[in-house]
Amino acid sequence: MNPNKALWEKGDFTRIATSMRESGEALVATLGITEGLEVLDLGCGDGTTAVPEARLGANVLGVDIARNLVQAGNARAQQLGLASCRFQEGDATDLHDLEDDRFDLVVSIFGAMFAPRPFDVAKEMVRVTRPGGRIVMGNWIPNDPTLVAQILKISAAYSPPPPEGFVSPMTWGVEENVIERFAAAGVSADSVSFDRDTYTFDFSAPPSVLVGEFRMYYGPTINAFDAAAANGREVELQAELEALFEGQNASGSEDVTSIPATYLRVTVAV
Repeated sequence: MNPNKALWEKGDFTRIATSMRESGEALVATLGITEGLEVLDLGCGDGTTAVPEARLGANVLGVDIARNLVQAGNARAQQLGLASCRFQEGDATDLHDLEDDRFDLVVSIFGAMFAPRPFDVAKEMVRVTRPGGRIVMGNWIPNDPTLVAQILKISAAYSPPPPEGFVSPMTWGVEENVIERFAAAGVSADSVSFDRDTYTFDFSAPPSVLVGEFRMYYGPTINAFDAAAANGREVELQAELEALFEGQNASGSEDVTSIPATYLRVTVAV
């Protein structure tokens, strides 16, 4: 199996996504969605941004590599009566079944950044976006002190070295890399802009419970715990993550979790 597919089909990311809904809706509200806009949501999960895009009137195709998340997204859209929102399996490095210049807007919030071969990802996103359209990405930033960058950094410290040729998804959080990748796809540097923004994980239980959700349902953390257990370091990893989550909880309550995380927002004018 494709290793990236195996990673995101492990566990159940829909359990993590429940803590991301409110910020997903807030982000979509800034995208200038209009009635009938053709939108591709790439690495969409079960629709954290795809669903609110459709609610604002867009025709949305969600594409994700994980079959279970595609199934969950279609179930959500059907339950909500969103006929303009559908989900299908696909790989961000090769969108061969999507025609050129098809979409007005391509959105990928913490999605396509995890696909291998980032130059292919940029090329495909540009290819399927019509001239005059936009691409908007949300990418975690390497070594950022906030939550997700630190989860991934801690997890990596307990995991085996990546295979030769592996390109870290966190490289999408470096502006120079983003410019280089889109330049190779034919986009000039002055057509790419950046902002630092905040995404908040809201969870109606203590931070330690949210750590448990990541441990059980988030692929990278599952892999880190498997590796830590093999080396007798499982308790150490648990303690390190709980300290991180508790230290960054901004809710003002030990019983509720609200953790802001900084990300790089990328806007590409095609």
